[in-house]
Amino acid sequence: MLTEITLGQYYPGESVVHHLDPRTKILGVLFYMVMVFLANSPLSYGLLIAFLIAATALAKLPPGLLLKSIKPLWIIILLTLVLHFFTDPGEVLWHWKVFTITKEGIIMGIKMSLRLVLLLLVSSLMTFTTSPIVLTDGIESLLRPFKRVGVPAHELAMMMTIALRFIPTLLEETDRIMKAQMSRGADFSSGNIVQRAKNLLPILIPLFISSFRRADELALAMEARCYHGGEGRTRMHELVYQKRDGAAAFILVLLFAVLVFLRWGMPA
Repeated sequence: MLTEITLGQYYPGESVVHHLDPRTKILGVLFYMVMVFLANSPLSYGLLIAFLIAATALAKLPPGLLLKSIKPLWIIILLTLVLHFFTDPGEVLWHWKVFTITKEGIIMGIKMSLRLVLLLLVSSLMTFTTSPIVLTDGIESLLRPFKRVGVPAHELAMMMTIALRFIPTLLEETDRIMKAQMSRGADFSSGNIVQRAKNLLPILIPLFISSFRRADELALAMEARCYHGGEGRTRMHELVYQKRDGAAAFILVLLFAVLVFLRWGMPA
């Protein structure tokens, strides 16, 4: 289960999406997130889904790889759907004792669940097609203007990228510890929710020890390579916008304009 979480993983490739400037992908993902909350009709959501399918095809990712990022969070998506079903007021479609399902609740539940799915998919698409090193350079470049007001751009970018990079590593470590303890008779699947939570406590100590050890090894490796922050640091490959980045930005702006028209420009 834990090893199925794909957030932070990189899938090497030579596609157009892989070769986009990381700044284009980061800003594009943020722009796409805004458009997800801007959509309010089946046609709008259809356009967003079509864009995501086209981007996945251009990235040459296996069809099931992106969908795999949804699997670990299906409970949250389902809970969001059910909560709107039974809590939103409106035209009553079904009623039993204290439970009431409304037409507006079903519509809102589907919208909110679909939004969560789209946000997860577009975030996973970015991490699958952008290596951690390139992602660090992109975040640092975008934060660089804020250095004038004292924002440590390089340090923030480095911390964010290291955290993202080590999510799969920590999940694999947790899964390995759980399997080792299960082989010694530990039970993580029986009992109620409270009992299961208590059963997970013995995992925390070895996981924290392993995490601190990895952090110490990473610090020693960075010091051995004379790492001292972003001051005076040079790069082998400088970030340069290409024509494909302009084309991607144009498509996103065009999609945004269409969504704005569908929301406020369509006649009632």
